Amino acid sequence: MKNTKKLATLSVIVALAMVLSFLESRIPAFVAIPGIKVGLANIAVIFTVYKLGAREGVLISIIRVLLVSILFGSTVSLWYSLAGAILSLIVTILLKKYTKLAVVTVSVAGGVSHNIAQIGVACLLLETNIIVYYLPFLLLSGTVAGIAVGVASALLIKRVKLEGSR
Repeated sequence: MKNTKKLATLSVIVALAMVLSFLESRIPAFVAIPGIKVGLANIAVIFTVYKLGAREGVLISIIRVLLVSILFGSTVSLWYSLAGAILSLIVTILLKKYTKLAVVTVSVAGGVSHNIAQIGVACLLLETNIIVYYLPFLLLSGTVAGIAVGVASALLIKRVKLEGSR
């Protein structure tokens, strides 16, 4: 893919991820447990990893986390989001590269790992391990969200053609 076209494509994907993050922040919670959400912006990240590559997926994810935290979040939300995004990216990229797992399965692993990283950050920031008891609820929500994000991502990966994509 030519540099200008690739930059334009990545810019559109970042914008889409930010819009999805913003829209999700406006959707009322379906459960009374704080911090549980679908992670719609991860559709853009998974799509990018599968269609354009791991490096581009990392770029999309990190830029989105930084911009969304600056525009709509706080310093604390940045740490939670960044930790979740990094671990989720590592798991997603490794599973995509070294296994033949379906996109939905990779998405579930990414969602669950995102929640594990956030619990780790919470334990550090709150200086307590009691928050670990919250993990089963987050693992369940990460699984459900991972399925939803994975199905949407798989459909996009299958149907959207990008010149020069993998």
